Amino acid sequence: MSTWATDAFGNDYAMDWAQDLQEYKTLELVETTLDNVIDSTEAELEAPFAAEALAALEVIARLLGKPGQDDPATAEVDEWVAACKKKVTPPLLEKATLAFERITAEASELRQLWQESEHFADWQADVADLRQRVLGKI
Repeated sequence: MSTWATDAFGNDYAMDWAQDLQEYKTLELVETTLDNVIDSTEAELEAPFAAEALAALEVIARLLGKPGQDDPATAEVDEWVAACKKKVTPPLLEKATLAFERITAEASELRQLWQESEHFADWQADVADLRQRVLGKI
């Protein structure tokens, strides 16, 4: 995975996912992406699924009016969010809670990859910030 930043869209998996998002008019891709993380029966959550889920969680934060840092690379995501007339529902927030738990667990390949890097604390801080913006808690 090519990674250039610790934020949700700072990697190839997330940016590819963002391209796919443009083909949807509903929150179907967001929900499916979270379901892939929640419903995975693998002992270890694979990094691509976790990276895509963080992108989906960032979309939820933006739909809630709580975007992260302004980033020209995510302009298309911001346009999609502005055009999306769907509301974030309590069941979607429950899925978000479960996804955050799985992504940050010891058995998350993405967490393990960041843990092996010198930027682990920065990644943890970015995930905690995103969780705060989506769920209102760390």
